[in-house]
Amino acid sequence: MAHAWQWLHSLVFVIQMYAMMGIMGVVFFPAALLTHHGARFAAKLYCRWVLWTARWMVGLRGEIRGEIPTGEVMVAAKHQSFFDIILIFNALPAAKFIMKRELLWTPVIGQYAYRIGCIPVDRGKRGAAIKKMVRDVAKGTQRPGQLVIYPQGTRVAAGAFKPYKVGTAILSEELGQDCVPTATNVGVFWKRTGIYRKPGLAVVEFLPAIPQGLVREEFMARLQEEVETASDALMREAGFDPDAVD
Repeated sequence: MAHAWQWLHSLVFVIQMYAMMGIMGVVFFPAALLTHHGARFAAKLYCRWVLWTARWMVGLRGEIRGEIPTGEVMVAAKHQSFFDIILIFNALPAAKFIMKRELLWTPVIGQYAYRIGCIPVDRGKRGAAIKKMVRDVAKGTQRPGQLVIYPQGTRVAAGAFKPYKVGTAILSEELGQDCVPTATNVGVFWKRTGIYRKPGLAVVEFLPAIPQGLVREEFMARLQEEVETASDALMREAGFDPDAVD
């Protein structure tokens, strides 16, 4: 019975979350068109709404750990669900994401993402995709901020593994920026798909920066090791054993 009630609360939470996305998107759209500051303000306000409603509607709290990056750095983050995007964007002063180009056509999200400086990239062959990503990121560097990239390229369920892509190392080289590995356990509570939201403490942790200038193989090995180790520790803290997942 408790699980059924939590599922019902989760359903109401999800419905109002997307309804509010549409409402805020329309209300703040004129301000977003005038300036990127207006778009960022609206997006931050929405993140805070999601965090607030998640806390009292489904018992899910969010927490940020580690030193929050504030300068011109890359943030290479573990991506488990929409909730880690909410936590990261709300925490960083000027986040801009590497995003799939098709998301530009998503109502509300696409328009606001473009206005806050997110960089859309095309899918394609590996080499061509990386070169295109570097060019697109270089075009967007005139607006200061923290460039967020998901090195696994997609959402990955808690306890599952997907190889890290070398594009993160190439971007660090080309942009001459340090990289902040970022771990999370949000997938334990808010899965990549489905309605159910589990109560608890979802954490995003910013780890010490990896300096630019490392050999690619060393950079990628260090990034993967640090993010996966810290994420596994956060998941175990939440009562989830990542080693038990097939």
